[in-house]
Amino acid sequence: MPRPVALYYRMLQYQPENLEFLREHFLVIELSNPDEDRDEILQEIHLCFAPLGYYFSAGKVDRCPRLKAIATNTTGVPHIDMDAARTRGIEVFSLKEETEFLATITPTAEHTIGLLLALMRRSPWAHKAVLDGEWNRRPFGAPRMLSRLCLGLIGCGRLGSMAGRYGLAFGMRVAFYDPYLTEDPPGMARAETLEELVSAADVVSLHVHAEPATHKMINRDLFLKFKPGSYLINTARGELVDEAALLEMLNNGRLAGAALDVLDGEFTPGFKVASHPLAAYAREHENLLLTPHIGGSTVDAWRETERRVIDLAWDYLRKTK
Repeated sequence: MPRPVALYYRMLQYQPENLEFLREHFLVIELSNPDEDRDEILQEIHLCFAPLGYYFSAGKVDRCPRLKAIATNTTGVPHIDMDAARTRGIEVFSLKEETEFLATITPTAEHTIGLLLALMRRSPWAHKAVLDGEWNRRPFGAPRMLSRLCLGLIGCGRLGSMAGRYGLAFGMRVAFYDPYLTEDPPGMARAETLEELVSAADVVSLHVHAEPATHKMINRDLFLKFKPGSYLINTARGELVDEAALLEMLNNGRLAGAALDVLDGEFTPGFKVASHPLAAYAREHENLLLTPHIGGSTVDAWRETERRVIDLAWDYLRKTK
């Protein structure tokens, strides 16, 4: 039987062993990104990978008459027109429902705690001071021990509950707000409202999906209910935070600091971080720490999540030839 045809975009930068598997089992067409799509290619493919930053629209679905499957190694699918795929009988393979598998993928929760430690202990700035020839611990004293703080989780699903368990291991009190969670995780206290959570937490950490209902859920009104001198950690999505309000709270001292692994608009093609207002602020201040969406970025996590969606698509396609 002829091998199915797969369209892979090099911008995805899959691990070499996963690309080798793809090339062994599929006829692989490679393009740099979806800007290079051409009808003569789309008309032949059975599987297409869907990178973030490019919307897999109904129009693109219509251009792919032989398409049977779309694959994306993401936990959300806002970049895919799911209704269009469903109408055409196209299967979408993502990590969204892979609960058991995802329970083994821990780096984003690890990075949440790593950001908290780096921000409060001011590790990046201490490192820079040493490189500048200074050896003085006094400017870098953290205000409090983690074991004296309350970690407030907005969202307590897979990643939120992981971060909560790590917080408990540090001796933190852990509270959460999640109206969809029916059982309280061991050792964690439920807050009935967002306002109740942020007013009590010393550190607020975000662990919810980006969708219309959560767009800029952390807005100026809510920031004004944060505990004075608290911290914000965001390893979820930039769209959850009103960034102008965040800058205001950092400037006026309502927040002691923030650490962000995500920025609003980062998936827009041509995104330029150099001109982003938060990057400009961080160049001049030491209470904002930014990392370039590296939460899930360990080589083993890349390898395993990529291979997971490839395997799901391959198992489906070989049964439907």
